[in-house]
Amino acid sequence: MITTPLSEAIVRGVAELEPTDRGLRLHRLPAWARRQLPDPQLLSMEAQPAGARVVFRTSATRVELETLTSRAVYVGAERPRGRVDAYVDGVPIASDALTEGDRVEVDLATGATAAYAGRTHTTTLTGLADADKRIELWLPHNEAVTLVALRTDAPVQPAPSAAPLWIHHGSSISQGSAALAPSRTWTAVAARAAGLDLRNLGFGGAAMVDAAVARVIRDSPADVISVKLGINVVNADAMRMRAFVPAVHGFLDTIRDGHPDTPLLLVTPLHCGIHERTPGPGAFDPRSLGTEQVRFIATGDPADVAQGRLTLETIRAALTDVAARRDDDPHLRWVDGTALYGPEDEAAHPLPDRLHPDAPTHELIGTRFAAEVGALASARRAGPR
Repeated sequence: MITTPLSEAIVRGVAELEPTDRGLRLHRLPAWARRQLPDPQLLSMEAQPAGARVVFRTSATRVELETLTSRAVYVGAERPRGRVDAYVDGVPIASDALTEGDRVEVDLATGATAAYAGRTHTTTLTGLADADKRIELWLPHNEAVTLVALRTDAPVQPAPSAAPLWIHHGSSISQGSAALAPSRTWTAVAARAAGLDLRNLGFGGAAMVDAAVARVIRDSPADVISVKLGINVVNADAMRMRAFVPAVHGFLDTIRDGHPDTPLLLVTPLHCGIHERTPGPGAFDPRSLGTEQVRFIATGDPADVAQGRLTLETIRAALTDVAARRDDDPHLRWVDGTALYGPEDEAAHPLPDRLHPDAPTHELIGTRFAAEVGALASARRAGPR
């Protein structure tokens, strides 16, 4: 077997491959941004490579990708393990559930934690055609990943993409929370349906209109950009209206410093019943702990909205006004998040934990958003990279 060095030439959708004594740790934010954003929640999410893929051409009949993963396990609220999804020439051929890996167990009732070290996992593809082909391995969206080795029985070459590059920033739903596989998050569904090369900057619980994230987007190549803002600001009770609106304008201004005429979609929050008229902070519903489905609640007081405390309804109104006040930007588009998932969808596609969509709902949202983003990106199709 041939061992091919893993590098930016074949690892797409990440900002940095950090060398460690166990392999290359993946990061979706560069080191300078991580230094400015020392929030444990954000740092744990940016190390989960949502949207990242190992992509190459080869005539190999056998492929092995060895990884070491790290995850948090919430006792009484376990979620399915991460997966590696394999595509050959755009056709799905395998979805490999991870085993082993490092883990930290968290008891939601007591707050106690315990760390356990694990072994590496190898995703193996066999019986592949002995002919040149494009292989794409979607990496887990919900576990931190260190790449250990790529082994094949024939040489590997990079596979440059001519697809338009789409950068998306959002919250846990954008990262893919509750999706069953990395290529089935709504952002991945939209990217594949629209023929886009995805860079996912969705950070579970950590999309806080951070200036450093705006600078990362500003300095990154992109043919189309979308930002879905609001839900984390509400469920963390992180801002009041006075701070939120200028922060959004500054976020958009920073992006425009590097992308003055790139199509930019400002997406309002999806429907979420617990936070529509009730501010955060959000919390685990104590009545659901230890049951088959842990749920979330909103703990704020709706009466505080008059003092500028945020709900999803007030954030949607604010973002609509932000877009209207930027009518001198012909490349900015406002997208109503409730058209992607609205109150009328709730009966057929309820949010199991009252906050995150299930797997079929990721498909629904992704299909709907593909129509929004695809036409804009195709007009700015770039050359291979």
